[in-house]
Amino acid sequence: MTDTFTALADPTRRSIIEMLAKKGQLCATDICEKFQVTPPAISQHLKVLCQAELVQMERQGQHRLYGINPRAMQELEQWAKQTRQLWSQRFDVLDELLKAEHKKVMKKKHGKSK
Repeated sequence: MTDTFTALADPTRRSIIEMLAKKGQLCATDICEKFQVTPPAISQHLKVLCQAELVQMERQGQHRLYGINPRAMQELEQWAKQTRQLWSQRFDVLDELLKAEHKKVMKKKHGKSK
């Protein structure tokens, strides 16, 4: 199984995800038309995205339709949200520390000038 972030590391695969998010399900031919790479290359990108479970493939007759896996996108969004919250907390602590240091410097500065 391919890791989510490994799958998203490639700009073509990110573009495919964005395209599917905007347009909904598409067949490989429709996806290929938007890129200047070979159909086998797009097939390989779709395979990686499917292995990472970011994209789901559904057969309709002889066509394979590719679409976003909403569960995987929700998990990715949740991870990003949690990571952003952790960083925000760290920045809040740093901000408080910097304010306290600034007050100390200002006290020393004003204490010496008198």
